[in-house]
Amino acid sequence: MRLITLGTLSLCVACAGSPPIPDGWEGAGTTHAYHDGPRVAYGMNGPARFVSALLNGFDADAAMEMAAFADRFYREPANEGFDAVLDRVHAELSRVGFGTKEGLELRVVEHPMDEPAWTPRRAELALIEPGAGPETLLRFDTNDDRQRTMLSVGAGSHDGAGRLVFRVEDLAPGTVLVTDQPVRDVLEVAAEAGAFAVLSSYLRDYNRVDPTGEDRARDSILYTSVPQGTAVATLQISPRAHEQLAAAAAGSRARIVSEVDFAERPLRTVIATVVGARRPDQIVPMVAHVQGPGASDNASGVAGLLEAARTLAHAIETETLARPGRGVAFVWGSEFVASRAFLDSTEREVVAGFSADMFGASKERTGAICLLERAPDPGTLTPLPPDEHTPRTVTASYAQAGDVRTDEPLPNGLNIVTRLALVDVGLAAGGWETREHPWEGGRDHDVFLGRGIPAVQLWHFTDFAYHTNLDRLEHVDSHELALTSVALLCAALAVADGAPTDLTRYLASMSLERRLRLATVEIEGADREVAEQWIEWFTGARHWLRSMCLDLEFS
Repeated sequence: MRLITLGTLSLCVACAGSPPIPDGWEGAGTTHAYHDGPRVAYGMNGPARFVSALLNGFDADAAMEMAAFADRFYREPANEGFDAVLDRVHAELSRVGFGTKEGLELRVVEHPMDEPAWTPRRAELALIEPGAGPETLLRFDTNDDRQRTMLSVGAGSHDGAGRLVFRVEDLAPGTVLVTDQPVRDVLEVAAEAGAFAVLSSYLRDYNRVDPTGEDRARDSILYTSVPQGTAVATLQISPRAHEQLAAAAAGSRARIVSEVDFAERPLRTVIATVVGARRPDQIVPMVAHVQGPGASDNASGVAGLLEAARTLAHAIETETLARPGRGVAFVWGSEFVASRAFLDSTEREVVAGFSADMFGASKERTGAICLLERAPDPGTLTPLPPDEHTPRTVTASYAQAGDVRTDEPLPNGLNIVTRLALVDVGLAAGGWETREHPWEGGRDHDVFLGRGIPAVQLWHFTDFAYHTNLDRLEHVDSHELALTSVALLCAALAVADGAPTDLTRYLASMSLERRLRLATVEIEGADREVAEQWIEWFTGARHWLRSMCLDLEFS
């Protein structure tokens, strides 16, 4: 081993990259750092080559300002808020030279929507008890109002009142069902009974656990959707509002008013590209979805990716960093659709993909930390320690995301590269709590996976405010947003600019994980088939890493 000194920290790097691990490596040259996952090899190669320049150049205040702008809107595909955010992203990219400077491309891909764009205007829920005037329980009048998720995406305009009932069995024409079940579970029976409205206080289990102990979950309103054209009025309500309705006098009614607009608009995807210096025919995209009413999900991802693009463009212009060998693309649009739009419109070979989702959640306010969702590997079907799925586990592929073959995962080294990026940023920051888990699905990276392209996601979970009205800007931490954005960009650049000198560190880190996985299979008494799957995986990953670093064909 050779010893590299960075300040007061000594880093050991193996001179040979093939297993087995050199004697003494585990004690002197490996680390978890602050990452809860397999150990990795210390080194100044791979993602570490980019950390200092990107951390120093990333403007967290600018990223937070953009997140605040996006958080003002209830953003749904092609609606007014969605388009306003894309317009702002496009303007900021143009300002730093994308679309005008050599090597910085900027384009917009448009295609028609299957349904009209949905823009909410206002909604109100009022309780009318016998002999009393209406009492407003929930209301929003502007996109920025806190209770905006009470209106389900796709819901129409309504103005009416009906008698309250609390059991499906009591439904009758014109009634208003109050339930703690998901709206879609009772919508059909409510429509068949001729009900006027369904009010649902449904929350997921993790939405009910407030990490601060403040019991904010009583005012949590889930973000949901219903099919456009649904005749029954639907509102999501908070547990507090449910309690108020349940405590009302017999014969009480609920009045529901909602106003939405539907408009025929094209759906846009914004793509900014740093063209590769050595292999302009190859590209590494990062995608952030715009839609949703949340600040963490996904105003933070939109903002973090925008600031990452500006940071990289500035670093190249000032020669702080060299232009990467392969290209890097930054993509904003509708979830799943933006990834497909990019893949369908590019003529470049896509080497790997990254999803930028839920980037800045404050652990103190939400309970969430930064997670790496790995590309499908043998741990997807047989998770063994230290692997553990999140409470949001989705083990089957999403139909809209593509055919993700979890039973035959495509071996690659992207998980290792991204893990190193988290470790390297954590070390540079002097501490950053991160974790990883097997692939679960349901995000932009699935589109790449479905087309045989390695892809991972960085995100934050378990967030008690996830998909609720409580996901607002005060839950986004600027430091967390900066670290996550830089880690994603470091991982993308490590793939785009893979160098022969990186390979040693990657293979040494892979050897560490290989030992861990095979030892765990034995300790846990798992089937021998699982060990064989991991052996096959690492053999393929080794070839993939060599291709990335030595500029060989990935096929």
